[in-house]
Amino acid sequence: MGVIIGPVIIAGLLPGALISGVAMATASANSGGAWDNAKKFIESGQYKVNGVVKKKGSDEHKAAVIGDTIGDPLKDTSGPSLNILVKLMAILSLVFAATYDQTAWLQCYLDSTINGCS
Repeated sequence: MGVIIGPVIIAGLLPGALISGVAMATASANSGGAWDNAKKFIESGQYKVNGVVKKKGSDEHKAAVIGDTIGDPLKDTSGPSLNILVKLMAILSLVFAATYDQTAWLQCYLDSTINGCS
């Protein structure tokens, strides 16, 4: 992508992708853990509604099991995989920075006075 559009656009794309990736990874991991903890809390017998203890088999527990089913992939796969994406983007942009600077077709097309354009 940087070969076509140049280092200036990559320099703008990278911070946005990194910040949004970190925010999504944190939110995914935390929300998945919260749903898992809600199910465990109900199963422990400590959850009370109007003085009535809600345990396994209650409607609240059934809803918590559904939430846990959704939360497990967020906690175990989605959050950690976004962390890998953030690292990969940072490393690739550093490795190919010099190449992007010399082969930015679109950047040279728009402004041929930029260093590296012929």
